[in-house]
Amino acid sequence: MTVSPPDRQDKTVVDLWFDPRCPWAWITSRWLLEVEQVRPIETRFHIMSLSVLNEGREVPEKYKQGMIDGWGPVRVCIAAEQQYGNEVMRPLYNAMGTRIHHDKAGLGRDMMLASLAEADLPSALIEAADSTDYDKELRASHHAGMDPVGQEVGTPVIHVPGADGELVAFFGPVITPAPRGEAAGRLWDGVIAVTSTDGFFELKRTRTRDPIFD
Repeated sequence: MTVSPPDRQDKTVVDLWFDPRCPWAWITSRWLLEVEQVRPIETRFHIMSLSVLNEGREVPEKYKQGMIDGWGPVRVCIAAEQQYGNEVMRPLYNAMGTRIHHDKAGLGRDMMLASLAEADLPSALIEAADSTDYDKELRASHHAGMDPVGQEVGTPVIHVPGADGELVAFFGPVITPAPRGEAAGRLWDGVIAVTSTDGFFELKRTRTRDPIFD
């Protein structure tokens, strides 16, 4: 049986903060797109930066180059949002994420230019990759997502309105692969049940799989 998406006016807005290069955020975002088909939600995408998050921290040597290369995509994303509005973030993230995680295209200029073209955005936005012009706005977006959750987490971060109108913000879920159809909806129901419980802080177990993109 095909489940029709809920009417737009009845949807709850779900805000997801992502860094394009994070595989776990990408999988969570694919899950939310599945949830949109079976639950009354609409996902809005916002930029955070692992490079900002890890400034001043000791990171393993194998991650250091990624911290440098990671500035370009997040700067291009925030420049696109500042110039053309938040609605461009979904197609731009879809384009970048597909190239980074499925096509293994890296984080460089070619990937960003192809992603801008797919999202019908001007190629001139690529100039933001090597510029600090939008770093103030980038950091503001980063902190808007991360500060309500705390400093002990990374991405993905999700914000939803609680039943009492107060913000519910949490890290995760970290999943692989992304569940599909009604399985995605059931996970959503469970995530909301636990994260909206007063005093709930953590569920965790050791990851035994690498990210699975399907």
